[in-house]
Amino acid sequence: MSTTIYELRGTVALITMDNPPVNGLGFDLRHDIVEGLARAEADANVKAVVLIGSPRAFSGGADIREFGSPRASAEPSLNTVIRMLENAGKPVVAAIAGACMGGGLELALGCHYRVAVKGAQIALPEVKLGLIPGAGGTQRLPRLIGAEAALNMIVSGNSVPSEQLKDSGLFDEFFEKDLLPGAIAFADKVASEKRPLKRVRDLKASLANADGFFQFARNTVRAAAKNFPAPLKCVDAVAAAVAMPYEEGARFERESFLQLMQTPQSRALRHAFLGERAAAKMRVTWEGAREARCLVNASPRPRLVPVMRKDDIAGEAR
Repeated sequence: MSTTIYELRGTVALITMDNPPVNGLGFDLRHDIVEGLARAEADANVKAVVLIGSPRAFSGGADIREFGSPRASAEPSLNTVIRMLENAGKPVVAAIAGACMGGGLELALGCHYRVAVKGAQIALPEVKLGLIPGAGGTQRLPRLIGAEAALNMIVSGNSVPSEQLKDSGLFDEFFEKDLLPGAIAFADKVASEKRPLKRVRDLKASLANADGFFQFARNTVRAAAKNFPAPLKCVDAVAAAVAMPYEEGARFERESFLQLMQTPQSRALRHAFLGERAAAKMRVTWEGAREARCLVNASPRPRLVPVMRKDDIAGEAR
């Protein structure tokens, strides 16, 4: 079953990610995005592409259940998908609503243009799992919103409302509502005006007194992070975005990500995260079963009560 829906809206190809609940970027979704992009590239009638999620989530990021499994690195990897979007011969517009986090934000950063709607939540929360972004987030985000703002987001891992970023370089258009028609109209305009295919990687990340700023950041983060290595690696990666060409900075980021994956701190944080999800699933099933029993016992004619579908329970655990 496909995890995307491909449609034509005039001369715009609309690729809708459809992998509930938060469009996690597992292997199947990565594969289907690439397939949709190839279909749009091959159609001479298509002039632009819009990549969109659901009102709940553009994408919540990588599927943590695949971490450490062959599917996590199976091609197309997230880095490969982003590279294909970035190198597409037709403008690709990311239309952002709901959660746009982790790999989901990195996916959007790989598109030529980004539009967003009020209420979206933007984040790179990998540090909360003892990691840093591993698909270009530490290198592309500073090139759009500035190194200082990007570092604050990456080191904290906290989400930022799209309204706070609407005047930054992250978004090319911002809508109060009606994201889909706005995104289609924007893509049409980009194509008709023959605007350039902007690659974030080609921009320069600059910062006045960068050495002094990053030294201060390291001292501050070191004192707060104690024995957790990921926050300091976040600082180093953003510093690399300022000091190095994109390819070198991206290589440093990826190497740091893979190193952190093997640390006991990250293993423990990821284990705790999955444990919380499993506990949430158990609470959902227990509460559902208890409600079902109460309703059945109260009924003059016992019957099955569909409290929650299995897919819903599985979705909550993702």
